[in-house]
Amino acid sequence: MVEPIIRIKDIAWIRLRSPDLNRQEEYLTTFGLVRTERTANALYMRGTDPVHHIHITEQGDPAVLRIGFWAHSLDDLHKLSQEGEGASAVESLDEPGGGKRVRIREHNGMELEVVWGVEGAAPLPVETHTLNAGYDKLARPGALLRVDHRPSQVKRIGHAVISTPEIEKSVAWAQRHLGIVASDDVHAEDDPSLLLASFNRVDAGEAYVDHHVMMFGRHASIGLNHISFEVQDIDDLATGHDTLMQKYPDLHLWGLGRHTLGAQIFDYWRDPWGRVHEHWTDTDVLNSSHEYRRHPKSTGLHSQWGPQAPQAFRDAASR
Repeated sequence: MVEPIIRIKDIAWIRLRSPDLNRQEEYLTTFGLVRTERTANALYMRGTDPVHHIHITEQGDPAVLRIGFWAHSLDDLHKLSQEGEGASAVESLDEPGGGKRVRIREHNGMELEVVWGVEGAAPLPVETHTLNAGYDKLARPGALLRVDHRPSQVKRIGHAVISTPEIEKSVAWAQRHLGIVASDDVHAEDDPSLLLASFNRVDAGEAYVDHHVMMFGRHASIGLNHISFEVQDIDDLATGHDTLMQKYPDLHLWGLGRHTLGAQIFDYWRDPWGRVHEHWTDTDVLNSSHEYRRHPKSTGLHSQWGPQAPQAFRDAASR
């Protein structure tokens, strides 16, 4: 196994470009993000966690500009700048939140940015519910559960998925440059040697992290399949679904359902320019004791409940 250049801490944000920032802000607010700042040519949106922003939209023709990841230290940025193939110098971020970054193109030519030192923000208040579940029927004794009809309360950004025709090379590049490790892979039903999807998590040793921070799916086209955001709980996801459905019914893509690998309860939406955004809640969390596994497509890419993936989702590859 090749020693990675650095090990990222987590995913930081998605940076898109859209021709109408008013329309983008209206959509993202309904999706459950909150405006942090807006400049003459860019929009910065956050979740409820104490992070300055997790979604950036710059003014201009529609495009996926960069996926951002957190470095552990400034030293990591310098190391990536010096050792990463085609990496930029360490740059100052001249935008709200400040910080430093290194820009680098991954195997498919999609640009990433690894960042450090961006200012934090106070957490936002959230509404959550205690459930009288079968295993704990008196968890909420005497209290009435009522769900407000409102957008989801996005908590944080969770992961990115890239479509790539050269999946093995894409995974190898990301594992070397970002230090992520495979949790599960999926192969063709009748050919165990044909890799179809690779789920990779942050390498945090014994600390538990999400099942995947980056996934790669085999496809003829190159691009962003989707960007994913964690919401507070299943009620939060469901009321967000209803709110989006009332305003943007034509933009719904897939869900609700529960994945097998990662086990997230999911709901997928296009934004007004076709970039796929996911709401999810409840994921498997793993650490270094997890045993890497390979699965056939029939189990690895199958919903445990809910509809199976439509072709439009499988073909998503925004650039």
